[in-house]
Amino acid sequence: MTEVNALADTPWRAGVIQDFARSELFDRTFEEGMQLVEETAAYLDGAGRHDSKILSRNAALAYASESMRLTTRLMQVASWLLVQRAVREGEMPPETACADNYRLAEEAMGAAVPVEDLPFGLTNLLHRSERLYERVRHLDRRMYVESPNEEAPRPVQAHFDRLAAAFGG
Repeated sequence: MTEVNALADTPWRAGVIQDFARSELFDRTFEEGMQLVEETAAYLDGAGRHDSKILSRNAALAYASESMRLTTRLMQVASWLLVQRAVREGEMPPETACADNYRLAEEAMGAAVPVEDLPFGLTNLLHRSERLYERVRHLDRRMYVESPNEEAPRPVQAHFDRLAAAFGG
């Protein structure tokens, strides 16, 4: 059994998780995520195969690398969404969903591949999956990591505080 996040036992967190799982935002995010998984699979098994065969050797290597990152990213998002659906349907208690192994993993940053060398179909899916991943990562942090008492970052105020400290004000 995996260790559950220390904040998982708070009623606040369980309520936030259940509220999200029952929300319209979840419905839209789930639909978008699953649709993007299906669209990506269809592209990589269809037009993407053709697109990759006409690339230069270096571009073909970049295509293979980026398509792996794309599928890994989408599988992480799909897994996270399926956990939320399990909470929604009562198949998993929200406290269990707090376990670290259900968190969205940080993406490994690799060398940037020149987008102009890749087919439009792949780059379009890459951009859309990155945006979806960032939104889901934000939701994951808000629901599972941040405490209910944390204030939203205030960068301007922090800058003023540093200036006041530096100038003795």
